[in-house]
This record gives sequence, C-alpha cells and structure tokens, in this order.
Amino acid sequence: MTHPPAARALLASALSVTALLATAGCAVDDEPRPRWFSASASASGASPAVEQPAGSGAALTEAQAQAALVTEADLGEPWEPTRGARTWRDGLLKATTEDRDCQLLLDALYTEEPFGAPKGPQATSALDDGDTDAQLRYRVAAHPPADVDRTLDWMKSLPGRCGQFTATTTRGIVQGVEVRDLPLPPVGDARHALRVTLAGETEDGELTYLTMDLAAVRVGEEAITLTNAGLDEVYEEVTQQAVQLGAQRLAEIRKQGRAQI
Repeated sequence: MTHPPAARALLASALSVTALLATAGCAVDDEPRPRWFSASASASGASPAVEQPAGSGAALTEAQAQAALVTEADLGEPWEPTRGARTWRDGLLKATTEDRDCQLLLDALYTEEPFGAPKGPQATSALDDGDTDAQLRYRVAAHPPADVDRTLDWMKSLPGRCGQFTATTTRGIVQGVEVRDLPLPPVGDARHALRVTLAGETEDGELTYLTMDLAAVRVGEEAITLTNAGLDEVYEEVTQQAVQLGAQRLAEIRKQGRAQI
C-alpha cells in the first residue's frame, strides 16, 4: 500500500499532535480526478432539491427508501458492490479520547450512524472503489426531523470543538486526528459534512493515514447519511456528487407520497 507524502511527514515528529496535524490537512485538490468525475458538485449549478416542511408528508416505504439509494450504477467505474468491511474499521476507528464530543464523533464514524438507530424504513448501499480501495456507505432512513437537525448542529460545532486531538486505538496506538468542514451542494432541508483524518502507525511501525468523509442531509422526514473513507485517495467530489444526486432523488420520491414502486 502506498501512503501519501503527508502521512510520512505526520509521523516524523513522534506523534506530536501539533506536528501531525500541521501537515495532515493537505487536500486532494491537485490529485487526479476519478475516471467518472466530470464536474464539481458545488459548481454544477444544479438547483436545490424541493424542500418540504417537517411533518408535511408520510414517511417513505422501505421500497421507496431502496429506490432513493445511490448505487454503483450512478457512480460508474471503478465503483462496485462492496466485498466486505476493511480491516482499518476495527484497527483505526475503534479508538478512545478524553473529550466527550470527540469521542461521540469517533463512535459515529465507527458505526456510521450519527443519528442513531433508524426509527422507521431504511435502505443502505455499500460500495468499493476498485482503484483506491475506498469504501462508500450510503443510507436513507426515517428519523425525527428535530433529532436530525440537532445532530447536524452538533456536527457543525465539531471543527471548533475537536479540530485537533489525539485518539488511542484498542491496541494502544496513538493517532493524531484532524476535523474540518467539507462543503456540500445546497440540497435538502438541512445538511452538513466533515472530513476527518487520522494519522498514526501500526505496531510494526507502518504508517497509517485514514481519511473519512461523513455527510448528512435531511430531506423532509428522512435523512441521508454517507461515509466515504480509505487509506489512499478519498475524493471530496465523490462525496459531494453522491449527496447531490441522492438528495434530489429522495426529494422526487417524497413527492410521490406513498405511491407504489
């Protein structure tokens, strides 16, 4: 596995979090775009999804939630149905830290459920990038709008509360963690996204550099949750365009009410 140059710089200062995170924030703006990418979601000019007041319509059926998913057919090559969870999930995301909010963030990244267990119909798609080994998980689920909005407000506070901190894995490995906002297109009724990087090393001294996007959007009485993560390139554009496409698709399906699919 080839690590980005930033990972080598991050571990060069004996896992001092200040030095780690000074270089961890390098972006992928100058990296080659994935093959399917055509235009940045934030520059696409697409109109926001039609908004509906909270409680204005019945919750989706499970079939409608399934129809609202983003799949490999939408993203195209090199995306394909997942072959299973990567080992870095338990090895790097199962970690502890002293601050309560930062711990809640780590827990949400590991479970991929910032809103907790769904309160109604749900559907999930899980995809692998065959080129970079990134994994994307996309969920549509019913949650109380007020609960979703409170969670989104909490997510917005995290770059200020947990911008830089250290976390210790279950094997005692210390990682430097950086949290920053990730821009999303103006879709849905409310939205927010974070990009989290975790830099450390294995017991054998191998450098690790995990990047994970966590995005959430409320569309009426349903919520979209997306994670996009990997040890190699993780393209922001994939996260942004999947959110844009998914939110617009969900808004259209909501218009249909409880029509049969």
